[in-house]
Amino acid sequence: MGNATVQRLSRPALVAALAGGVLLAGALPVAAAGPTASTASAASAAYAKGTLGPFGYGGVKLGMSAKQAKATGKIKRTGDTGTCTTWILKAHPNAQGLLISKRYGVAAIFAPKGVATPQGIRLGSTFKQLKKAYPKLKTAASGYRYATIPGNPKAHYIFILRNSKISQLGLVLNSQDCAN
Repeated sequence: MGNATVQRLSRPALVAALAGGVLLAGALPVAAAGPTASTASAASAAYAKGTLGPFGYGGVKLGMSAKQAKATGKIKRTGDTGTCTTWILKAHPNAQGLLISKRYGVAAIFAPKGVATPQGIRLGSTFKQLKKAYPKLKTAASGYRYATIPGNPKAHYIFILRNSKISQLGLVLNSQDCAN
């Protein structure tokens, strides 16, 4: 695979998109490394109850087609944005849910309340906790934060902070085309 280009979202656009359950198209560089032995242990952490990442959440994996994700019985379709469809996790009907791209499959999964990354970051975590868990945390030009995912070079976490606490957390494919 070639290198992905870097696209940055304006903070108002990202916040509006996330609030509506839609993540605007965005890509970050993809590492060339393939799966490793540590990827397998990281994958098992993805399916621990209440853990978002590195490959998915609650039996739904990044990259699954809509048909595959629907077959898990864990999601329900809520809308269509053109290139993507919006879904909720049945176990968390009041949370943001996920986006499924017609081209890339499950493109984004948003953390409901109480769900954490394998590094312990969740909604409500402080900026200090975030920086400690992800020392290579980066800030997009628009202000949202993002971090690479240990064990999954094809995805990244995004973090929206309000009053120095995480108000939105997502697991997102580096290459995806979801737009509002």
